Amino acid sequence: MRYELCISRGVEMAQRIRGWVRSMARRVRSDNGMTTSEYAVGTIAACAFAAVLYKVVTSQPVMSALQSLLKDALDAKF
Repeated sequence: MRYELCISRGVEMAQRIRGWVRSMARRVRSDNGMTTSEYAVGTIAACAFAAVLYKVVTSQPVMSALQSLLKDALDAKF
């Protein structure tokens, strides 16, 4: 009798632990609210990249290189 009581309590404890592990795993896997912050960081990074790219493209050396490239492309003989 005593042996059966120990086994049933052990099984009960194992079930509780399994349930606790499952609930913790659900909490860890859940990423509610993360997508909004990820989109915000991505948008800020894209805006920063666009600003740097704009500054580079509108700089005098790059503009003159692009103009000469376009001029050579339009003056090409077919």
